[in-house]
Amino acid sequence: MNAPADLIRLTQFSHGGGCGCKIAPAVLSEILAKTPIRGLPKDLLVGIESSDDAAVYRLNDEQAIVATTDCFTPIVDDPHDFGRIAATNALSDVYAMGGKPIFALAIVGMPLEKMPVEVIQRIISGGESVCAQAGIPIAGGHSIDTLEPIYGLVALGLVHPKKVKRNDRARPGDVLILGKPLGVGILSAALKKGKLSASGYKQMVEVTTQLNTPGTALSEMEDVHALTDVTGFGLAGHLLEICRGSKLGAEIHFDDLPVLPEALEWVKEGTATGASDRNWKGYGHEVRMPAGAPDWKRKLISDPQTSGGLLVACTPAAEKRVVEEFLRQGFPLARCIGSMRAGDPGLAVT
Repeated sequence: MNAPADLIRLTQFSHGGGCGCKIAPAVLSEILAKTPIRGLPKDLLVGIESSDDAAVYRLNDEQAIVATTDCFTPIVDDPHDFGRIAATNALSDVYAMGGKPIFALAIVGMPLEKMPVEVIQRIISGGESVCAQAGIPIAGGHSIDTLEPIYGLVALGLVHPKKVKRNDRARPGDVLILGKPLGVGILSAALKKGKLSASGYKQMVEVTTQLNTPGTALSEMEDVHALTDVTGFGLAGHLLEICRGSKLGAEIHFDDLPVLPEALEWVKEGTATGASDRNWKGYGHEVRMPAGAPDWKRKLISDPQTSGGLLVACTPAAEKRVVEEFLRQGFPLARCIGSMRAGDPGLAVT
């Protein structure tokens, strides 16, 4: 029998929330290791070869379609907020390729025997509100009866074929700019334990529902060489994807990282997601931390971000212009956090 809508806590249905429920990087690599890549058409500009954010297929000399899909289990209890966060996260992959969304399809999986229809309606309404903000319709979708609530989007966009921003084109000397603060996974862990304050919840929702719209403007900048968004594998994991694809190393300055204030408090007290440890197990051997660095610093850079910020690799000369674009579009904490360097792929934290 369904519980009353006002008594439903969405996170009680899920074993992990948001992008923290993604398959761990080491396990995903093993799963995909024997996946054949055969007969790729020449117009498929971006496929699975570089673990990029979306597929890109050239339609003609002026247009390429950006296609991605993203869904997850609840990271918050409020149905409307869950829908907003999931939709924002899915559209981010289009922006991360330099694209502009054109429409979306909804992915809905709900435990119908336990979930009131009103709650499901509020989830879908939240997703629709974000798509309306992005200026696109939800044109259809698919729904199934599941054990855990799942919501997300198939997101489609357009980009000029010569302005696609991949995650494997960084160059030595490029500076790294991060658009949003870290700590979403830590706040979600605090929420699940009943420790998160009202202001901390507000911080989390504001960050995770902010569309990464600067990505479209960044596609116009030739000095922006690589672009991705920071999601379930954490800052370190997604930066390492840039390193591997570009055959470069990277260095980040820990004290320059933007962090949600309450997340910093909780991680220092030991609050973190299990996904942070799973992430580190998959790629920690590629990261060099300072001798004697406290464990909470490791947990922060491997913290799974849901609807996280854009990570940009650009020439030093373009740094000011890129940061100003973020600031103009309402990202006050965007800043330079490090740089790319020649040498073996790997990440050094100073």
